[in-house]
Amino acid sequence: MGKKSWQASITMIGQGGVRAAPDLIRLTLSVESRAATVAAAYGRAGERVEAVVAALRTAGVREVDMATSGLSVRTETVYTDNGRSEIAGYLATTGLSVSLREDSGTDPAVTVAAAVTAGGDDVRLGGLGRGIADPEPLLAQARDAAFDDAKAKAEQYAARAGVSLGTVLQITEDTAVPLPRAYDVSAEMGAPMLMAKASSPVPVVPGETEIGATVRVTWALD
Repeated sequence: MGKKSWQASITMIGQGGVRAAPDLIRLTLSVESRAATVAAAYGRAGERVEAVVAALRTAGVREVDMATSGLSVRTETVYTDNGRSEIAGYLATTGLSVSLREDSGTDPAVTVAAAVTAGGDDVRLGGLGRGIADPEPLLAQARDAAFDDAKAKAEQYAARAGVSLGTVLQITEDTAVPLPRAYDVSAEMGAPMLMAKASSPVPVVPGETEIGATVRVTWALD
């Protein structure tokens, strides 16, 4: 039997990231309507949601950027003096996910205020998330940076060992496109206060978001 050949190699992990101003804001809101009957609670919630959606349309939000994210009706109970529970009413809840795109010309602060005003005290804000509508160009830059990082490390170790890098034997990518970081408006002011001051929009500061890539590269050593 012939002697099995062995190829000296080096494997390095590289990381790269690109920061950019987000051009997409995701808004999560819900409507909670209470009433004495299921039908009344359900009907009130429907009216409030229709009002919110109409306000969003007027603000310039497209139909494809709005989606119902949940719908439920549950009983609300209270405990009497003798320890027994009684039905006090019903709570209908429906959620709505909204994407606010920079290219649509909508002002996030004004749009949020319009939605809150339209829904009244039944509206609840779940928070704001930031993101990139088309992350691929930035991801390509992050990949280049990650590969360059891995190669620089490999060249440094190879030079210390008195060898040089040969051909690339394997590349494995682990991309990381982080979800938009949520900004909970209620963390700085209570939801009732936000609703009461809906005519004076709370500023939405875009900040920056990051798209990263991690790559594992194996080179032959000459």
